[in-house]
Amino acid sequence: MKQILVLTFLTLISNVGFGATKVAFTKPHDGEIVPATFPVEFSVEGMKVEKAGAMKEGTGHHHLIIDAKAVAKGQVIPKDETHKHFGDGSSSTTLTLKPGKHTLTLQFADGAHKSYGEDYSASITVEVK
Repeated sequence: MKQILVLTFLTLISNVGFGATKVAFTKPHDGEIVPATFPVEFSVEGMKVEKAGAMKEGTGHHHLIIDAKAVAKGQVIPKDETHKHFGDGSSSTTLTLKPGKHTLTLQFADGAHKSYGEDYSASITVEVK
């Protein structure tokens, strides 16, 4: 009985997400080998996806960062070749990368592109063949 209670408690804690990432890549998976052009899909928990410009509490949109680190909380995410914005509210894209290992970082941000920080970022590594 104690084991069941402990497992239930641990499950509840992990679902609450104390310090847990609230964004995720649903495609591809960490360590996956992908072709040069491949689909990327992402999700968020605890926030609602809205188009950029909307400054409503509990909302934001995705950013995909290629071969660079997440953006610190409160900082505006740059818009360039390595920082892809999805201000249209989308949660997927098709990405084309050169062969080799690449780090993909998902970063959720508010309507003004200000990062929600580490709790709303996740990174994976893919190998492009």
